[in-house]
Parts: sequence; C-alpha cells; structure tokens
Amino acid sequence: MIQVTVKLFASFRIGRFVREIREYPPATTVGDVVRDLKVPEAEVGILLLNFVHVNLQHQLADGDSLSIFPLVGGG
Repeated sequence: MIQVTVKLFASFRIGRFVREIREYPPATTVGDVVRDLKVPEAEVGILLLNFVHVNLQHQLADGDSLSIFPLVGGG
C-alpha cells in the first residue's frame, strides 16, 4: 500500500474532510482517488500533485500530496 495525503478545497470539503492521509494500492491514479471520494469528475477544476498540475490518469507514489479543487464559476 502507498500513503497519499489528500487535501480537498471549497465545496469538496462538505461532508468529507479537509486533509487526510489515505492508503491506496500501488498503481493507483489520481482518477481512482477522485472516484473513491465520490467527487464527480465533471466538477473537478484543478488537480495538484506535489504542487504540480496533473491529470486524472497520473499515477500516484508513496508520500505524494494530492490537492483537489472544484471548478470556479463567476463572471
């Protein structure tokens, strides 16, 4: 198992958590984490892995820090 620190922002925190260390099997992707958290992929705006932009297909490694931000609306 690998340990990943997951940080949620804005509306994604509602009913979930702010920051949590979670365990996943090797070869887990960012998309796997998003689905595990039941966050609708269409609502994901920014994904940062260790402060670098990544996509849903990016594979995680032990000790990574994943930040998930929702889309931001406005005008």
